[in-house]
Amino acid sequence: MDSGVRTKLSIMMFLQYAIWGSWAVSMGGYMGETLEFTGVQIGSIYSTTAIAAMISPLFMGIVADRLFATEKLIGGLHLIGAALLGTAAVTADFNQLFAIMIAYAICYMPTLALTNSISFANIGDPEQDFPRIRVWGTWGWIVVGWIVGFVLDGTTNLPIYLAAGLSAALGIFSFTLPHTPPKGKDESSESTGSGVIQLLGDPSFAIFVLCSFLVCIPLSFYYGFANVFLTEIDAPYPTALQTVGQLSEVGFMLAMPFFIVRLGVKKMLAVGMLAWVLRYFAFGSLALPLVVFGLILHGVCYDFFFVASQIYVDTRVDEKQRASAQSFIAFVTMGVGMFIGAMIGGWTVDKYPPEIQVAATVTSTEDGSAESLSLPLPSWNLPDESGAVTGFAETFGLTAESSISADQITEDYIETDDDAGISTTYAMDSLTAAIEGADQDKDGQVTRTEWRAAQQHGWPEIWFWPAIAALGTCVLFWVGFRDPRDPQQEAEMAAEAPLGSGEGPEPQVG
Repeated sequence: MDSGVRTKLSIMMFLQYAIWGSWAVSMGGYMGETLEFTGVQIGSIYSTTAIAAMISPLFMGIVADRLFATEKLIGGLHLIGAALLGTAAVTADFNQLFAIMIAYAICYMPTLALTNSISFANIGDPEQDFPRIRVWGTWGWIVVGWIVGFVLDGTTNLPIYLAAGLSAALGIFSFTLPHTPPKGKDESSESTGSGVIQLLGDPSFAIFVLCSFLVCIPLSFYYGFANVFLTEIDAPYPTALQTVGQLSEVGFMLAMPFFIVRLGVKKMLAVGMLAWVLRYFAFGSLALPLVVFGLILHGVCYDFFFVASQIYVDTRVDEKQRASAQSFIAFVTMGVGMFIGAMIGGWTVDKYPPEIQVAATVTSTEDGSAESLSLPLPSWNLPDESGAVTGFAETFGLTAESSISADQITEDYIETDDDAGISTTYAMDSLTAAIEGADQDKDGQVTRTEWRAAQQHGWPEIWFWPAIAALGTCVLFWVGFRDPRDPQQEAEMAAEAPLGSGEGPEPQVG
């Protein structure tokens, strides 16, 4: 493989996933902590990528296969995406942000499949070469995770601005990628495999597609709420901490050729699903060492499922349908599966709110309309980068080492959010009762640690449900799926076929 082509494809992957990592990891914390969106609202914003994956990849794959060069499509989509991200960074209203993120996701999500297809089209051995190129996408995610976690404030809009800049950079760089014209125009190209629709007639491939869809429902819990979870349990540098998962992903990505040869697709996908089960149970423990272990499992969770799936699909389809096939899998997994999962995840998080609630009235500063709600304790804000203290901490003169007692609350507490155009009034009696309930050691004083614990959702219960869903999907997959190109399964299928029946494994394709 030409080293210049490999370098360009590696830079492409680096920027492709750096863009996503810039906003996707920290945005949950930004929406929850700063914009004060509900679980359903946060889940809805994250569902925009899934909605786009249902709308755009199918027709975009056909466009890439038949009409336009892949590198030009990637470049144009990222340039439009850069403008939309810049707009999202200055938007605090949920409805407006949702619309903008829908438009952005329609531009971004097709590029996931397109960057895969342009890579497969310009490499010789997918099983050997693709992991070595794709690993640079993981490094992109890691680097921006460090930047957001250690340099930028993940609870602000700065990571979204970073994503906009990276999107513009990739949009320009994409026009230097290897020219990859649509294969559908080349009528002389012989068919070397099956189309996606034909493959769905294979029960084993249909099981693969079904289980890919089902497992993405519990998987989306992690992408939408892991950062919110880490922020609530006061894990150190939540966004940067999540990059330990990508660091493990680097190692497993480089070892993919080894595992593919020795385990085969079935075992790799099954192990990937089981890793998600183990990860969620580790999260549910709330113990930081186990939580970190759950993050480290990301290498197995992601590589053994998503990357193995992409390679498997590429070997089963005709090269003229490569982009369409990758788009179809993106539609099933990143689209339908992740959309349903984001909605269920948001509903589940709201189903297990913090046990301690405060009666509050939320008033619009624009039209004066008011709504009575039960809300968690207000944020115990720490000093920002400039040293300024705001919100509850400013009102009561609190620091990280301070404590507060119920008798310090002598009137209703009011918070005003000028960006969102709302004012929240916490009723004195209800806030007093909530502070007394947060006092775990019953010494009459509530520390910040006790306060933060009282603000936590019911995470053990929340993580239990996706763990069980992933386990059930793994069982279904193990029983129903067989890869005809796996030597061990090929022998088993041949042994099970009736003697003289002519039945046996499918011929190897790809």
